[in-house]
Amino acid sequence: MRDQRDPNDETVAGAQRAHWQTTYTRHPQMYGTEPSEAARHAVEVFRAAGARTVLELGAGHGRDALLFAREGFTVNATDFSAAALEQLGSAAQKNGIAHRVTTTVHDVRDPLAMADASVDAVFAHMLLCMALSTAEIRSIMNEIARVLRPDGLLVYTVRHTGDAHYGHGVNHGDGIYEHGGFAVHFFDEALLNDLARGWHMHEVHAFQEGELPRRLWRITQARHEPRP
Repeated sequence: MRDQRDPNDETVAGAQRAHWQTTYTRHPQMYGTEPSEAARHAVEVFRAAGARTVLELGAGHGRDALLFAREGFTVNATDFSAAALEQLGSAAQKNGIAHRVTTTVHDVRDPLAMADASVDAVFAHMLLCMALSTAEIRSIMNEIARVLRPDGLLVYTVRHTGDAHYGHGVNHGDGIYEHGGFAVHFFDEALLNDLARGWHMHEVHAFQEGELPRRLWRITQARHEPRP
């Protein structure tokens, strides 16, 4: 990660951290208990690749992490909301799968406390399109590449510039717009392609989710050589 952060990035990110912590506290299981379609896809491709360990970034209250654990994967679920991870841990205990789930409070802008090439697969549903600058997103991708084993898979989803909220609300610059208290970095094809350098791209799948509906891309790609 960068040694120094732009003060504006820090201000927006800090406000979003507080916003999510409050939101999860006031609205437990705000996204429901059913796993996302992106996670269901990830289960299939991770299993086909022989993956056993999954790192989920931005796990929230755990609807997808719990799916991975139920499907037999060992899961390290991270999020910067302690409230959300407490809900995840409680649900894992209730479902008898706590032995497969580890939770870690972690700001995705910071380095991961994991060894190089130590995980088989990484999953991130709408995490990279949070209030993150382009430079921070690139650094996060470098960290993902570092902890993934060679040929390990990454499945991530992001909202893109075809989304109805793109260009509306508070403009924080760098493709980030805040609407209803939630700040989103909307991806375009140029950013998608930039982040794929040094990876083998398997698929870019366009889909919709939620009531707006949100318009997203689901990206599946494999790590080959470490990113420069």
